[in-house]
Amino acid sequence: MSTLTSPEVIPEEQGRGSGGPSKRSRRDRPGPSGYREKKSRGLTAIMVIFLVYSLVPLFYLVVNSTKSQDSLLASFGLWFGDGFHLFDNIQQVFTYNNGIFVTWFRNTLLYVVVGAGGATLLATLAGYGLAKFRFTGRRAVFAIVLGSIAIPGTALAVPTFLLFSNIGLTNTPWAIILPSLISPFGLYLVWTYAVDAIPEELLEAARIDGAGEIRIFFTIAIRLLTPGIVTVLLFSVVATWNNYFLPLIMLSDPKWYPLTVGLNQWSQQANGVAADPIYNLVVTGSLITIVPIVIIFLLLQRYWQSGLGAGGVKQ
Repeated sequence: MSTLTSPEVIPEEQGRGSGGPSKRSRRDRPGPSGYREKKSRGLTAIMVIFLVYSLVPLFYLVVNSTKSQDSLLASFGLWFGDGFHLFDNIQQVFTYNNGIFVTWFRNTLLYVVVGAGGATLLATLAGYGLAKFRFTGRRAVFAIVLGSIAIPGTALAVPTFLLFSNIGLTNTPWAIILPSLISPFGLYLVWTYAVDAIPEELLEAARIDGAGEIRIFFTIAIRLLTPGIVTVLLFSVVATWNNYFLPLIMLSDPKWYPLTVGLNQWSQQANGVAADPIYNLVVTGSLITIVPIVIIFLLLQRYWQSGLGAGGVKQ
């Protein structure tokens, strides 16, 4: 009795007959790792573009702060000129016009410390109270806060000027500090963060132990809210430090100018009949202006990162 032998099946046909993909076809198809690699390269390229876009203005300031007035106008903007005049420019910035830059710098610090610091404190108190206490009209407050966030600050500048003009506060530091104390976005941020960052069980345990609400806030809530508070503080500091439009319409005396308005005044000296361009001082002053912001970010970064896991409890 003879036995029929079937022809040998090649691996590719065997794979197709069994309903599964062949080894060759699986090898030729791009796998998930290849797709992730291409996606990662694309995202890396996009991030490099954004990084270059962010660093070019800073590089421009650093490079042109080392040039004199003549070299600044005659050389390429994104590379160094003849000579190194950084320290001479810094000295001129602090001594020009009887040291008015120092006055502007002091005014900016005043507006930031009192305005941004006060805005952060008020936003923290209000946000914690709205997140952890129930009272009549809470939803109405929530709607008002959201509505306030939607209104741009420039739309309120003229009404604010008219209000402060009627009560005689224009051309005074209070015209800058008082509007800076209100931060609807900061309040909303602390509110939403406190809902999950501070467990209700922890507050109840503190109340059972006899702790008052003020003690609970300053000994427990503040520590758990640190990342949110630092975030609001950074936003408030940057907004107050870079505030330009409000001081421009509120202040007419240069002795109360912040750095933003003061440096713009220096830049305007290049126009008119009696033009006196000092672009090298404007660029160097702008570089000096951003140094405190960088320092503040570096100092507060550790508080930001160290508290990201705060508030977690075992349910």
